[in-house]
Amino acid sequence: MRVAVLGLGEAGRTFAEGFARTGHDVSGYDPAEVEVDSSVNRQPSIAEAVQGAELVLSLTTAAHAVSAAKEAAPHVSSGAVYIDLNSGSPQLKEHVRDALSANGGSDAAVVDGAVIGSVRRFGERVQVLLSGPDAEEAHRRLSSLGGNPETVGTELGAASSRKLLRSVFMKGLGALVSESMDAADRAGESEWMGEQIAAALVDGHAGRDRLRSGTMLHAARRGRELADSLAGLPGPASDWPVTTAAREYHLRADRASGGDLVERLAAVPTAALGDAGDRLGLLDSRVKPVWAAPSVAGRALTVWTRPGDNAAVHRALDAARPGDILVVAAGGHIERALMGELIAERAVSKGIRAFITDGAVRDARALAEIGFPVWAGGVSPAGPYKDGPGRTEIPVSIGGVVCQPGDYVVADADGVIVVPSADAESVLRRGQAVLADEERRRTEILRRREEAGS
Repeated sequence: MRVAVLGLGEAGRTFAEGFARTGHDVSGYDPAEVEVDSSVNRQPSIAEAVQGAELVLSLTTAAHAVSAAKEAAPHVSSGAVYIDLNSGSPQLKEHVRDALSANGGSDAAVVDGAVIGSVRRFGERVQVLLSGPDAEEAHRRLSSLGGNPETVGTELGAASSRKLLRSVFMKGLGALVSESMDAADRAGESEWMGEQIAAALVDGHAGRDRLRSGTMLHAARRGRELADSLAGLPGPASDWPVTTAAREYHLRADRASGGDLVERLAAVPTAALGDAGDRLGLLDSRVKPVWAAPSVAGRALTVWTRPGDNAAVHRALDAARPGDILVVAAGGHIERALMGELIAERAVSKGIRAFITDGAVRDARALAEIGFPVWAGGVSPAGPYKDGPGRTEIPVSIGGVVCQPGDYVVADADGVIVVPSADAESVLRRGQAVLADEERRRTEILRRREEAGS
């Protein structure tokens, strides 16, 4: 069978190499320079990878699932089966279906797929749930390749729903194991705790190590997956405190990484990112730069504090990691400063990128001399109380926007935007497209001006 695999990360590479070993014609595409066996025919584009394929497996990550389908649409053969195996919501699978068929695109059968279990452990024989009107045909083709599919329904999205429900347990377990080992590391009891965890798991040390390494390696993706799980559960997130905490653990674990994405976000003006995100996520214009700081981006370490009190800010400084941006919701109170020169010096020492608050700050001139970027609702010489209460690393409302711990924050001379972690890559791409379009239009305006003046 002719098979195309889009995305050659751990799962994609495993499927591609496994099917190629059994004699099938496998083409693969990935924009990154990844190692893959020579039995897989690497192609320079999605279009070339999917041409002539009877089965297409999309494993591009959820953030790129729709764009991959759009690029593949004109080139997927009639009668092909397109299985989207990216971890995401049922709505994402509907968007993939629509993208594949839009504007006279492909009439290929689109099937919702969900990988259940460890690809590292089971290889191409890992269980794959399938759903949608054409799930049975996908089941037949995947079985003939040597896969291990199970059809769970004719409704597109049913497989993903089960996957997200399972994630409540599996990703929660990974977060629990990882945090337990974090605690043991700090207490100097890593070996003892590791043995305790291994003894409680069916696959012992291998299971313990797989859960912890997988959590760290895939923290961003799994954090987004848990966000989708929470969105699919009935009631507010507060009804599911363990799952909410597991999501926050993954997002926190990812904060220290993702530097490349942070730098790319910082290079796009907040105005363009706002246009790309339907003008949502932009903080109230009262939150302004205290000095002419350079553009900055980072992951949010959130603080919710009583107006005029910075006890929680000090706790956040202790918990912060390099690259964080402190996002301090203070109810818009601007009569008492929540930070000044001394906190700025501490923040710089910790590698914190910026301080953003709807409250007030002080020592404006010193903040500029230190070079610490600050956006605030106002400036006041009056110092803060230090009595509390306050909370850190919880969802906050600031400047009319909800900011979750781990969301991306971008700030420049125009203001501040919060970009949800799960949407960051797609908003970045759309923001870059906005810039490219503006540059094209600007060039045309200048050309016409020159022609008019000649």
